[in-house]
Amino acid sequence: MDNQAVEMISKVLEESVKVVEEQVDAQLSQLNKIDEDELEKLKERRLEALKKAQKQKQEWLSKGHGEYKEIPSEKDFFSEVKESKKVVCHFYRNSTFRCKILDKHLAILAKKHVETKFIKLNVEKAPFLSERLRIKVIPTLALLIDGKTKDYVVGFTDLGNTDEFSTEMLEWRLGCADVINYSGNLMEPPTKTQKSGSKFTKVEKKTIRGRGHDSESDSEDD
Repeated sequence: MDNQAVEMISKVLEESVKVVEEQVDAQLSQLNKIDEDELEKLKERRLEALKKAQKQKQEWLSKGHGEYKEIPSEKDFFSEVKESKKVVCHFYRNSTFRCKILDKHLAILAKKHVETKFIKLNVEKAPFLSERLRIKVIPTLALLIDGKTKDYVVGFTDLGNTDEFSTEMLEWRLGCADVINYSGNLMEPPTKTQKSGSKFTKVEKKTIRGRGHDSESDSEDD
């Protein structure tokens, strides 16, 4: 094969390689463009979700979420519950020291879980409501969703039967009732270690009306 033929073949091969390279570059460019477009769409969706979440948070805050507050009467209870999807109401009495223990934990959770309204009501100012909801043990937490009472936390039985339960333990218990958005494991309490003499009571999700004997009671339990 003479030099001229070799040169022609080499030229053809170079042109072929060049064409292939251009095709590959074009395909890569197209892929990069698709990736950039998808990335931009993801950013837009993420931004929209953040805006929606912020709007929802502002709506909750405008309804009194984000703080643990006392309502003055049982009449106010109905309006408070009506305007919020999820509500935790602490029925308390000033003379019951365990109510003050709950106050501390509920104030912390109110700030953390703005999706839920946290309120407290003195049972002495709410005779009709206490009778209607069968509030007999003090303290009792009524857990409401869509205006209906779905569950109760009565005394500290579900919290380990100890005055020294953690905020995380109460948070878990409220999560079991779906009254807060709980991100942990609902199958087990946040800790299994308690001081001697105390014992956990396993709580199934959506347990309806527990009963406790470690707190002050107005009358005999059912």
